[in-house]
Amino acid sequence: MNEPDVTHQPDFWRNLRQEIVAGRPWIDRAVVIGYAVATGLVVVAFTLLSEWASDAFAHARATNGPLGSWGAWLTLAWTPALTVAVLWFTRRFVPAAMGSGIPQVMAALDDGAREPRRGALVSLRVSLHKIWLVSGGLLAGLSIGREGPTVQVGAGVMLHARRWLSPGAGIDAHDLMVAGAAAGIAAAFNTPLGGVIFALEQLTRRRHLSHSSLVIVAIVTAGLVAVSVFGNVTYFGKLAVQQLDWGLFGPGVLVALATGLAGGLFSRLIVVSMQGGADRFSRWRRAHPLRFAAGCAFGVAVIGLVTHGATAGAGATTTRALLEGQQDLPAIYTLLKFCATWLSAWTGVPAGVFAPSLAIGAGIGHDVALLAGVGAERAIPLIALGMVGFLAATTQGPITAFIIVMEMVAGHAMVLSLMATALLASGISRLITRPMYLELAALLMPPQAPPSAAGGAGDARQPGAAP
Repeated sequence: MNEPDVTHQPDFWRNLRQEIVAGRPWIDRAVVIGYAVATGLVVVAFTLLSEWASDAFAHARATNGPLGSWGAWLTLAWTPALTVAVLWFTRRFVPAAMGSGIPQVMAALDDGAREPRRGALVSLRVSLHKIWLVSGGLLAGLSIGREGPTVQVGAGVMLHARRWLSPGAGIDAHDLMVAGAAAGIAAAFNTPLGGVIFALEQLTRRRHLSHSSLVIVAIVTAGLVAVSVFGNVTYFGKLAVQQLDWGLFGPGVLVALATGLAGGLFSRLIVVSMQGGADRFSRWRRAHPLRFAAGCAFGVAVIGLVTHGATAGAGATTTRALLEGQQDLPAIYTLLKFCATWLSAWTGVPAGVFAPSLAIGAGIGHDVALLAGVGAERAIPLIALGMVGFLAATTQGPITAFIIVMEMVAGHAMVLSLMATALLASGISRLITRPMYLELAALLMPPQAPPSAAGGAGDARQPGAAP
């Protein structure tokens, strides 16, 4: 007679003793947690420096600023000059810091990336330079954000921990970069759950995390550091975004459709601009990158004059005012913010589009509310829907966009509305373009040698090699 199967439960006391006596694993965990704290502190420093840069630009161009009425006009020279200086330094010394930084991290996370290439894209040196270079772009008055670059900054800081880990730690470069990138997002937006979802949706599509619990602990730790400095408040302060009623159903659908189309177009423009082509502007950018950047920056400065500085920086102040129902913007603001962000990214300076995307989406929600004749207070849910819709369409990460915006605006009463808008806008965007960050990351990959006609390797040549 067969004996019944006995399910052996874990031996609690034996496992506890093994954990206590296992000294080196605890040291490895402490190293990872210590670097998570360092990541949080670096993001805090990045936040303070970037906010100072944005405030300094706004003060300098203000009528009551040190330059008086000339301040706004001097931006026509100041913005191009500082943009060229930032781009020159970046191209000369830290070319891996160009752009938002998310494509660099995705390229470094590719399983085919060699160690020297990974170190060139993501490192502590690149992270430290990225902080002040992005702040320089904000001081110039460009329409950029710091939140996307914190992904590369956090990944570089966490990757530096690898040199202190034991060979048997089992925590590889992939896990460290994912933890640092997600921790950067969590600390920058004060959205710990958003950081975790960002890691799962955007960064780990090809591979399972070997130490997911330790990665999540690192993300939460970095977020706690930011909370301890700035307080446990949402990104836009204490807001109460009310529920979307049935009277706003039609305008809400219109917001989802508009943000999906606009976000897909914006994503496609960014990718095509970075890829270049045979057109006149692409040839000018390749031949004279500094002059081209000066021209783009001059366009951004002109837009800033038209909008009285509303399009400069990430746009968080304008977005918060819209969410509070305290600011009335002309319909042209959204279009000009769209153009200013595109031109700023086209310069090639270290810059992010995460926060500007939220500002553009908020502007679309505001415009739809004006079109539908919705009052300022009832328009607040439409503005929140615009934020999540444009961010989801731009990044094609609907879950990340939904979680981040929900945490940022305390929009728990709009969970289903935010989720539906993110999914619909992202779906529309996918009809227009492939995911932006994957396209940009592909530009950083080394060219692959085409297979020879005979099947051998002797006739294969790299693209662009001499015949």
